[in-house]
Amino acid sequence: MYDIQHYYEANSVEEAVRLRVEHPEAVIISGGSDILISIRSGDLAGCSLISIHGLDDLRGVSLDPDGTLRIGALTSFSHLTEDPLILEHIPVLAEAAGKVGGPQIRNIGTVGGNVCNGVTSADTASTLLAHDAEAELYGQNGKRRVPLTEFYIGARRVNLEKDEIMTALLILPEVYKNYAGCYIKYSKRAAMDIATSGCSVNVKLTPDKKAIENARVAFGVSGPVPTRMTQAEEAMRGKPLTEETIELFAEHIRSGINPRTSWRASRDFRIQIQLEMARRCLRESIVRAGGVIS
Repeated sequence: MYDIQHYYEANSVEEAVRLRVEHPEAVIISGGSDILISIRSGDLAGCSLISIHGLDDLRGVSLDPDGTLRIGALTSFSHLTEDPLILEHIPVLAEAAGKVGGPQIRNIGTVGGNVCNGVTSADTASTLLAHDAEAELYGQNGKRRVPLTEFYIGARRVNLEKDEIMTALLILPEVYKNYAGCYIKYSKRAAMDIATSGCSVNVKLTPDKKAIENARVAFGVSGPVPTRMTQAEEAMRGKPLTEETIELFAEHIRSGINPRTSWRASRDFRIQIQLEMARRCLRESIVRAGGVIS
């Protein structure tokens, strides 16, 4: 049994916003793969819920007229792993979504919930960050867009006002076209396990495929929130496709990560695997982009 005080069901985005205003103490729920566990454990016992599960307009992936990829907040991980637009334009996101939990979790869990939960171990968060994704939020004053780099504001805290819900995640064409990426998750088990660490890298090579034109990298569990490594990104611009470049990348990653010790892994172990994950992700991204490392 779940200890739930009140349950409200929204039939539109506008009604969800109204319910948020009328019941500011209530928690938004869609798939419930995180919320129901928290209720069962006692962390959210006695809470009220606002369900947005029935808002089908917030499901699926589409292309806006300007080429922006629009990922509905209620899109499940299973959908992401198979969606033609994701597989064509950002296959690394399908890769990351496929590493969430097991089939049951991927069928019910949503990408919006994964982001709004605010946890640093969220599997899709690092890949979305590495693609400069923006959160589309809807509240009493209409829509606003917030870059994910500004959406995570602290451990399990996100830039979401009391009257808002997330409606979509947006990825502009200039940050996915001609890029190739790789995501690596490290966990003790291959499935049904939270990431001990996660790394996502994507690169754009120069037209002659001899150097890195641009690179982006983001980590989960390298700090209290999913984090971009901008110093390492800047250091890669114009660099040749060599093992020396990959080692330089790892050196800059080392100065940017700040993992903690927990029962899952020590800080020192996390640093060790995060440096190796960065190397492997960069190598594989270069290969996927059509480059050859010398």
